[in-house]
Amino acid sequence: MKVTIVGASGETGQSIAHALIQQPDTFEVTALCRPASENKPEFQRLRNHGVKVVTLDLEAPHEELVAALSGQDTVICCIIPFVPETQIALANAAKEAKVKRFVPSAFGPACPPTGVLILREIKEAVLNHIKRLYLPYTAIDVGWWYQTSLPRLPSGKLDYAIKFPNNKLVKDGNLRSALTDLRDVGNYVARIITDERTLNKSVFVYNEVLTQEEVYSTLEDSSGEKVSRDYANEEEILANINAAQNRYDQDGSVPNLLGLSSTQYANSVWLRGDNLPESAAYLGYLNGKELYPDLKHVPFTEYVKELVAGKGKGVYVDRVFGFEKDTKMFGKQ
Repeated sequence: MKVTIVGASGETGQSIAHALIQQPDTFEVTALCRPASENKPEFQRLRNHGVKVVTLDLEAPHEELVAALSGQDTVICCIIPFVPETQIALANAAKEAKVKRFVPSAFGPACPPTGVLILREIKEAVLNHIKRLYLPYTAIDVGWWYQTSLPRLPSGKLDYAIKFPNNKLVKDGNLRSALTDLRDVGNYVARIITDERTLNKSVFVYNEVLTQEEVYSTLEDSSGEKVSRDYANEEEILANINAAQNRYDQDGSVPNLLGLSSTQYANSVWLRGDNLPESAAYLGYLNGKELYPDLKHVPFTEYVKELVAGKGKGVYVDRVFGFEKDTKMFGKQ
């Protein structure tokens, strides 16, 4: 199967690329790369593993995009979702190039299509365009990452790996949510894109279903440190959303968009209960546990042990988004 990944240098893209290159008899992988990124070490590593890296301006004319995607069986988008025009242009090109499956940039928690998360609404606009084209697709959501679920330890021992510590428990911290190790995302995707049952469907994959209290307790057991509990009630969550919405309404910049999304995630994932297998089932997702009961994953306890031992890898640790100081739910305190 010929697979093109758009955004292979990002966190999700790297996970997917790593999984696919482990199966050279099944996948022939191409990575599209913006001209400004062609010398990134992430792309050099992909070249070293036999991935064909094609330099292409994603805002190039339609004909150039069609040429780049021609002959590909599957196109996977892992690019930032808040520029829908880029994915829409890629979808148009994929349709003309007769791509057999287009995977848009979803890869987040399960959520209703409108009224909860602004990023979900942007993603839905892309998905609706895909459907208008009758372009074969699979939308994949992966729950909440292990890598963004932990609080900060008092000793600072995990600071090397946690960009956005989850320092507040919502209400009593006992609402369940589906969590996934970022490293497992690629393994799920490798199975999904070779499965005809998932064509023109949305799929929800996840590793474990845990509460925030269970996350905190697991970290305490592994580290030997006591993590203080700081709780946020519903009124505080909604006030944070309103404040972030006001900032975004006044200045629709990317940092303000991400700041709004951060507060909305706290509401969706840890207050409303959107990111649960049963919620996803209601929304029409196929369940990855039912599709692939044999697929192994990294247990949450093992992930935490790795971090405490200093062997973990953080996500987004070297990136500056510009909204960190405004978010109260996931920022350092």
